[in-house]
Amino acid sequence: MPAEKRGQATFWLARGQWNPYNAIIMARKPRVDAGGMCYHVINRGNNRAEVFHKDQDYLRFTEMIGEATERLPMRVLSWCLMPNHFHMVLRPRKDGDLSAWIQWLMTAHVRRYHRHYHSSGHIWQGRYKLFVIQDDHHYLAVLRYVENNALKANLAERAEYWKWSSLYALKRQDVFPFLVPGPVCRPRNWLSLVNKEQPQKEVEQIRTSVIRERPLGDQGWIEKIAKKFALEQTIRPRGRPRKTDK
Repeated sequence: MPAEKRGQATFWLARGQWNPYNAIIMARKPRVDAGGMCYHVINRGNNRAEVFHKDQDYLRFTEMIGEATERLPMRVLSWCLMPNHFHMVLRPRKDGDLSAWIQWLMTAHVRRYHRHYHSSGHIWQGRYKLFVIQDDHHYLAVLRYVENNALKANLAERAEYWKWSSLYALKRQDVFPFLVPGPVCRPRNWLSLVNKEQPQKEVEQIRTSVIRERPLGDQGWIEKIAKKFALEQTIRPRGRPRKTDK
């Protein structure tokens, strides 16, 4: 039996015999799971289907975030739940905590969903996405992007009116004790900033990081993180290299 390489999944034939010509090998990007860093995490419903159908669904998922932090300490810095996806900004304390925390949350939610709706099958798309954030103005840009999500989608007249986000939770921390301050404090005019249109350059950079799981920060910091965690492919230009004239 051939050994599988790290980051690859091997598919076996029905009879249990490996066929080097018919087996499909899918490579996965390396994933950072180091403690002490800030991460943006996103997951979408399977085939972008709606996951949260009513207020009770949003409420139960929010409660599960709190339950997850009780089981495994996690610094929850920001979140926004949307009908077919969620955003979170998290800062784990130890290596390996991030994946363990998210795995518990996703599993608990899927079990609750199937019990409640008498359903089966996939609820979320295969693998959640994440990227690392530099602890400076890039962090605040991501928080603004997350907490502005419902407003951009016309789900609320103002961002802080959307009950299923950390912006709403800021004024109700007795109900949401798991929301904690991050490495950079929100400025005093935060509500005003979040309710204004975010600069397009910031939005495009964040969306690129979401799609490619590319670290977000200054160029020197990005290159340092990419090298440290073997994320070089996330910062390389896409497509084939251009041919140079000889």
